[in-house]
Amino acid sequence: MSNSSSSCNSKFSTDLLPPIYGVEMSVALVGNILALWLLVTKEKKNWHTGVVFSCNLVISDILYALTLPLLMVYYSSGRIWKFGDALCKIERFLFTCNLYVSIYFIMCISVNRYLAIGHPFFTRNHVRPKHAKIISLLVWILVASISSPILYYSGVKKERCSLFSDSEHESKKFIYRVFMAVTGCLVPFVVTFASYFGVIWVVFKNENITSLEKKKVALMVGLVCVLYSMSFVPYHILQIWHFKLKKENNINCYVRNGYQVSKALACLNMCLHPILYMAVFDSIRAVCCRRSLNESN
Repeated sequence: MSNSSSSCNSKFSTDLLPPIYGVEMSVALVGNILALWLLVTKEKKNWHTGVVFSCNLVISDILYALTLPLLMVYYSSGRIWKFGDALCKIERFLFTCNLYVSIYFIMCISVNRYLAIGHPFFTRNHVRPKHAKIISLLVWILVASISSPILYYSGVKKERCSLFSDSEHESKKFIYRVFMAVTGCLVPFVVTFASYFGVIWVVFKNENITSLEKKKVALMVGLVCVLYSMSFVPYHILQIWHFKLKKENNINCYVRNGYQVSKALACLNMCLHPILYMAVFDSIRAVCCRRSLNESN
């Protein structure tokens, strides 16, 4: 079994994953640092709730993108972790935090967008940036809390940095994985799409909303659908499936390799978030579009 396991994805991981992580790191850092600079400089006079949520999302993406060189070295070395147990735990914890912080702040942005379009008077009179800052702090605390077991479960095992290196407590780990899939993905998924369904309902009913606003809404809904379908849902399904087969000593190369790819796709959301900011903030879109026009001229 062990030989089958090692032959399953050693060449696959070595050849495919390092360049994927390299591209993701480069695009994520450039896009998010630019987005952070534009949000801080261009939106500083308009520091509303959407800016607060987006800045938190940008910071999370930048912090995790800075850890991707560790994974590039790890996979290019044939999945041999050279950085010690503590750094392995930190990397796995940051990956988990970034994943769920992304999901929750996308949910916050979606709900905020629905309130702004569906209940503009309530939003204008009662929703303030200080509320967004409090919610952002609560999101960080919640995600750090539900991700903290990773610091216990993860570690180096047989030279590999594993999300669940502990060979004991299999039933508890299964319950934890299902809990994270429900709490970290399913619940925000339902809230996010309920919010966008409400936005679409309001947009189609209101003839006074401009075509530009409708295009912005369509772009955001489409992007969120792509984010969930490519980044979040496959990771949770394949993670549970992979570890279930692993517990049964049933090696399936397609599931194992699919799980590795799903982790890389989960990082893809960092590259797509700047597009989300362009849809939300006129100043960012204006700067980017102006640059595109200048380059074409």
